[in-house]
Amino acid sequence: MAETRAAPAPAAAAAEECSRKKTVVVVGVDDSDHSYSALEWAVRHVAAAAGAELVVVHGKPSASSVVSFGSPAAGDVVNFVEADLRKRAEDVADRARRLCIANSVHGLIEVIEGEPRYVLCNAVEKHGADLLVVGSHGYGAIMRAFLGSVSDYCAHHARCSVMIVKQNKPKK
Repeated sequence: MAETRAAPAPAAAAAEECSRKKTVVVVGVDDSDHSYSALEWAVRHVAAAAGAELVVVHGKPSASSVVSFGSPAAGDVVNFVEADLRKRAEDVADRARRLCIANSVHGLIEVIEGEPRYVLCNAVEKHGADLLVVGSHGYGAIMRAFLGSVSDYCAHHARCSVMIVKQNKPKK
């Protein structure tokens, strides 16, 4: 004998819909145009189109990672560098905020001190992200070997899918 099930009541269906997790997208930004291309891509193709929750993350280097402490004036230099890094982080967050507002998308913007590759992978964990979006500087293998690659590191270590957005290059 065939079993029939009644369709769930509208209230139950609405409750089930609300209990489903919203897609969470983390986007890594720095002060490069490449990272803002990635943010723009995420805003237009994921957040605005699919209604995903957007988390914009900037990994601010610490002054101690930029300055060595070998000289007596290192304290003054560290203070100067810290102020510059703080100002740059504020500018990055402000630019990201303006891009989100211009596209009518709400995004949580976080500035976290640390090495960007680790900051982004930790943000993926913290927010339970379904997707990490980062820009590509377009470096070749030699430059990546010397400078390291945040996108390469994240592609191998983030616990979610990673979208690496490349900037369009002019056709020759």
